[in-house]
Amino acid sequence: MKIITIDNKLSLPKYKQIILSIETGIAEKRLKKGDKLPSVNKVALEFSLSRDTVLMAYDELKKRGIIYARLGKGYYIKSEEFSFEQRIFLLFDEFNSFKEDLYNSFIETMDNRAQVDIFFHYFSIDVFKKLINENNGDYTKYIIMPTTLNGAADSIKTLPKNDVYILDQTNSELKNYPSVHQNFIKNIYDGLTVGIEKLKKYKKLILIFPAFKQPPGIAEGFTNFCINNGYKHAIISDFENRTLTSGEVYVIPNDRHLVSVIEQAKAQNFTIGKDIGIISYNDTPLKKVVSNGITTISTDFMEMGRLLAEMIIHQDKRQIENKSKLIERGSL
Repeated sequence: MKIITIDNKLSLPKYKQIILSIETGIAEKRLKKGDKLPSVNKVALEFSLSRDTVLMAYDELKKRGIIYARLGKGYYIKSEEFSFEQRIFLLFDEFNSFKEDLYNSFIETMDNRAQVDIFFHYFSIDVFKKLINENNGDYTKYIIMPTTLNGAADSIKTLPKNDVYILDQTNSELKNYPSVHQNFIKNIYDGLTVGIEKLKKYKKLILIFPAFKQPPGIAEGFTNFCINNGYKHAIISDFENRTLTSGEVYVIPNDRHLVSVIEQAKAQNFTIGKDIGIISYNDTPLKKVVSNGITTISTDFMEMGRLLAEMIIHQDKRQIENKSKLIERGSL
């Protein structure tokens, strides 16, 4: 069992990494009262540190009453009862109703086991990198929502690998990190497949896809479904100044575009669910009642928050695909 770990890429001073390693080992029940710690010389040699660096860490732990020294024998765990505060760095892309459900579920499941600080990068790689850099070494766990930012993986890899969890969107560069994520290709393909009987009365499927914020898997899964099932289809980046045509189904990840399509349908005296179809992405309570109900393809964000919290509590390092489903309503 490895007690102490040192990451040379971290900005956190080496003596603090030693302290954090021992405190974490106690908090996770890997170290118990009476257990002997590696000698100062052993730690210094293993990590190419000076003896003074190791002694500084051990002296600090002695002052806190966590360890004690036996003359000529070494250092031992004195107490498992100390104030070790789990501090969690939570980096979201933006805050909306879906993320609020996720966050609230996560906090509820953590049940005061940790201090959670939330940050937002708003799809800016510069803000993303700045927040990672400024907070590197200050937290016991890092939960990152990287979205599709170019260069995000390189920044994430500067963090302590064993303390990072990926949320919502992952990719091949982050495949070795534990995660709770959506499989966007599969989710949209399966969702459309479930609704295929209702889709048969329409002539064309149109995905409104502003690629800047949206996961590329949505477009890929949509295209695969249309090709495999012989549907005419198109992908457009915006809905501005567009006229609706009877027989179209709009697949809409962005709620602002959803409002635009509903308003345009009213302006053209179209009946949603008859003249045109709508499938929105991500369910909200409002979508149950708007325009006789909006059909959605949605993951369970509350379940995502619960799963993430349980992974952290139990030191679970899996990659988990969060479930998604088609919720059929009057718009299709």
